[in-house]
Amino acid sequence: MTFPIKRLALLMSLPMLLNAGGAGLILAAGNVQAQAADQEEREVLYWYDPMYPQERFDAPGPSPFMDMALLPRYADEGGDGASVTIDPSVMQNLGMRTAPVKREAINQTVEAVGSLVFDERDVAIVQARSGGFVEKVYDRAPEDVIAKDAPLADLFVPDWAAAQEEYLALRGMNEPQLVAAARHRLRLAGVPAEAVAELERTGKARSSWTITSPIAGVLRSLDVREGMTLSAGALLARINGLENVWLEVAVPEAQVAELAVGQSVEARLPAFKGESLEGSIEAVLTQANLDSRTVRVRIELPNPDLRLHPGMTAHVTLSRAQDAALMVPAEALIRTGRRTLVMLAEDKGTFRPVEVQPGREAGNKTEVLSGLQAGQQVVVSGQFLLDSEASLRGLVVEPEQPEPTVAPAPHQAEGTITSLDDGKVGLSHGPFKTLNMPGMTMAFPVADKQLLEGLREGDRVRVGVREEDKGLVIVQIEQLGGGHDH
Repeated sequence: MTFPIKRLALLMSLPMLLNAGGAGLILAAGNVQAQAADQEEREVLYWYDPMYPQERFDAPGPSPFMDMALLPRYADEGGDGASVTIDPSVMQNLGMRTAPVKREAINQTVEAVGSLVFDERDVAIVQARSGGFVEKVYDRAPEDVIAKDAPLADLFVPDWAAAQEEYLALRGMNEPQLVAAARHRLRLAGVPAEAVAELERTGKARSSWTITSPIAGVLRSLDVREGMTLSAGALLARINGLENVWLEVAVPEAQVAELAVGQSVEARLPAFKGESLEGSIEAVLTQANLDSRTVRVRIELPNPDLRLHPGMTAHVTLSRAQDAALMVPAEALIRTGRRTLVMLAEDKGTFRPVEVQPGREAGNKTEVLSGLQAGQQVVVSGQFLLDSEASLRGLVVEPEQPEPTVAPAPHQAEGTITSLDDGKVGLSHGPFKTLNMPGMTMAFPVADKQLLEGLREGDRVRVGVREEDKGLVIVQIEQLGGGHDH
C-alpha cells in the first residue's frame, strides 16, 4: 500500500514530536515561523509548561518543572481556557472531519430468538361432577388433536341414576311442585342441562354418560382408565386450544423500554423458509431472568391452519418508530470511563471539548440527551488528537448544569399576632397540616422584616413558613379581615 509523501512524513513525525513534549505545538500552530514574526503584536494571557498545563505563570522564563522555557498562551488561541485553535492546513493533513448534530426520528429495532408455547388462556379442564365409575375410554391419547364435542369416556354415576328415577316417578304423580324440586335436585347432583332436557323429552333414565371435549384443540392429558373409581372433582382431561399460539421471546433488559403492548412483530420460523408471520406483543412479562438479564415478551400469533406447533423456534424482529431525538455519529463520542465528551467545532478552526449525556443507540448514531444543540458541528475524525491536545493545555470541561430546582410551597396556617419584637412574630396559630404540627403559641423569625410593615398585635393573619437550619421561618404573611398581602 502506498501513501502520499506528505501524509507519510506527517505520520512518521508525530510520535517523535509527541515524545518531545511538542504535541501542543503541532496542533496550536500551522506555521511556527509566522507565529514568531508577530509574537510581539499578539496579546499574551499567561505562560505555561506543556507538561504541566494546569500551572499558569504571569511572566516568561524557565519552567520550574522541566528543562525548557515556558510557552505563551495567546488570546486568539482560545485563551479562555476552554478551546483549541487549529491551523486549517494542519486540519487537512490530519484528515479531520466534522458532522452536524441533527434531530432525527429513532427507529428502534430489536432482534431476538423465541419459541412457541400454548396459549394458556385457551384451556379447558374436564372434571367428574359426581362420584362414579369409568365404563369405557375412547381411543384417545395425550397430544392428540381433537375436535369440539369429541367423546373421551363413558361414566356410570349412581347418584345421577337414582335422581333420574325419582324425577320420572314424581312427574307421573302430576305434582308440579315436587317435579320442580326433583328437577332442581338433578342440577345439584351435577347432571348437565342437556341431559336433563333429554330426560324430560324421552322420559327414559340413562345409566351411563359420555364425557366430551368442550373445545377443539390438543389433548394435553387424559387421566382415566376403564374400571377406575372416580370421586367428585377428579381431573379427567385437559385440552389446549390451538386457534392462537404464544411466541415467548427473551429480550435484553436494556431494550425492554423500547417495547409496548400492541406493537407489531415480524417472526420467521425455520420450518417455513422465506415466509414471515405477523403478530403483536400481547404482554411484557413482569419478572426478569437474573442469570441472563433478559425479560420475556409474549407475542400472540394466529394459527388458523394449525401448522404452528408449540416448541418451534423463531427469529423475531421487533421494530418501533420513536419520537425525534438529537443524534450524533457514534464515532464522535469520546468515552473516558467517567464521562462522555465530544469535540465541538466552532468558528475559525476553534474546537472546544463538551461533556454530553448519551442516550439510545440507533444504528451508527447515538442520542444526545444534553450538552448539544441541533445545527452544531462535532468532530468525527481526529477528535482523539484534539482531546489529547486539550488535556495538554489543561482545558477544563464545564460539568453539566443541574436542572433548576423549584422551592417547595410554604407550609400555611392561620393565627393571631400576640407580639412583634425585633424581626420576630409571636403567633397563636392553628395547626400546620402539611407539617403534622398542632396549633400552639410560639415566636417565629421572619425572612424579611418588611413583611411586618403595617401589622399590629391582635391582627388575624395567614402565614407561610419554610423549614431552614434555624427552624421554621415566616416567608409569607397575609392579613385577614380586610388586611393586605405583604
